[in-house]
Amino acid sequence: MSNAGWLWLKRKVFWADRSSQPGSLVGHLIRLASVWFILALVVTSVTLTGFFHQAQLERFQQNVGQLADNLYSDTDLDMDGKIVPPSFFDTRTQRVYSGLYWQVSEVGANGEVTVQSRSRSLWNDDVLVPADVLADIRATPGRASFYDVTGPQGEPLRAAAIYTLIKGRAFVFVAAEDRTPMDAGVRRFGFLIAIAMVILALGSLAAIFLQVRIGLRPLFKLTGEIHDVREGRKVRLDGRYPTEIMPVANQINGFLDTNQEVLERQRTHVGNLAHALKTPLSVLLSSSQDADENLPDIVRRQTETMRGQVDHHLRRARAAARSQTMGERTPVEPVLDELAVTLEQVFRSKDVVIDWRAPEDLAFRGEKQDFQEIIGNLIENACIWCRKNIRVTAVAEADVPFMTVTVEDDGPGMPEERYDEVLKRGARLDESAPGTGLGLSIVDELVRAYGGELTFDRATIGGLKVTLKLPGARV
Repeated sequence: MSNAGWLWLKRKVFWADRSSQPGSLVGHLIRLASVWFILALVVTSVTLTGFFHQAQLERFQQNVGQLADNLYSDTDLDMDGKIVPPSFFDTRTQRVYSGLYWQVSEVGANGEVTVQSRSRSLWNDDVLVPADVLADIRATPGRASFYDVTGPQGEPLRAAAIYTLIKGRAFVFVAAEDRTPMDAGVRRFGFLIAIAMVILALGSLAAIFLQVRIGLRPLFKLTGEIHDVREGRKVRLDGRYPTEIMPVANQINGFLDTNQEVLERQRTHVGNLAHALKTPLSVLLSSSQDADENLPDIVRRQTETMRGQVDHHLRRARAAARSQTMGERTPVEPVLDELAVTLEQVFRSKDVVIDWRAPEDLAFRGEKQDFQEIIGNLIENACIWCRKNIRVTAVAEADVPFMTVTVEDDGPGMPEERYDEVLKRGARLDESAPGTGLGLSIVDELVRAYGGELTFDRATIGGLKVTLKLPGARV
């Protein structure tokens, strides 16, 4: 197989070397999936930990708020104007530095805060009420405001403060609890979530890796089969593949079959050329041995015959190879116009009129030289046999990538039983007519080389109608 063919195969399967391109694709897919998956796990971990922290904080504040509300509801003043705090059931408020505290403070006219009563757990320390918190609770009396503050032993506290007026005097009721256990629980939860996410990430990455490797295994198998074809161990791909890969395998097999067909055609043409040259060479050899006065003329005739044979078979070989290169596009309209003008001039003695019609965007999928040779031979043949009028029509077929070209003349036509005979090399309907009889044979070979079809019929204008089916496209 040629280098161009293998380059096409590489593009078809996206890689041809199992050790480079497939590995890089697998690695790229795994890295991409890993990055997004790990990012998703990190976001999930942070979100879950945040939700847990908020839930714990709300539950914690509910307890502290309840303590502050009880303090606010049950505190009273005695006859001397002194604070009479309620007796709490929670015994932690009776143990020094237990972590649960309360205090009642009076707010003076100038905003100074004076502690009037405190829990035994505070000993001689106070729970501070920051100025911004004091301003908030004074703006919303009877409602608890929550804030963080440092405890008597430097521990973090979550405090609830309520502002109210009792008998014209302003008081602030504060309850606070050590939040260290809650924070430790949140950290422990975050740590467990992190461990769980790491385990999940490792397991998922392993699953992704296995999934990618298993999913791409048919492509590795396809690459191996192509390698076997290239090494000559196989002629075509014969493995069974998933439905997603099977179209690629079918396209490759089609390419291999086409490539083999082209090679066989080229071998056939070379063999035909060798066979065709045997007779002229034998004549030359025999004539050289006789060496009579007719030798120059014999050499000239046989040499022209050999040159014609060489040109003929080389043309067939080139056409067989070019027919598989469908990247070429030849607009139909300019070629028909050029041929019509030229042949009308050549046959002006007969006043030949060539009426041709073709869409502006119609193109032949092949080389211009081949299209000119195909159509030119047919129109020239029509010019030879017509009385005056020739009609050429090119149209694109609707559902398949082919076009149809018809060449009709108003000549005597051709008997139906001779349709197949005229396609033979050198065959002619009338030996008195000019030409060698090779034209229609060459046309038929070129058409079949492009996967087309050549048929004959009776023309509507009286003579012969030649119908061509050729690869077509839109410009």
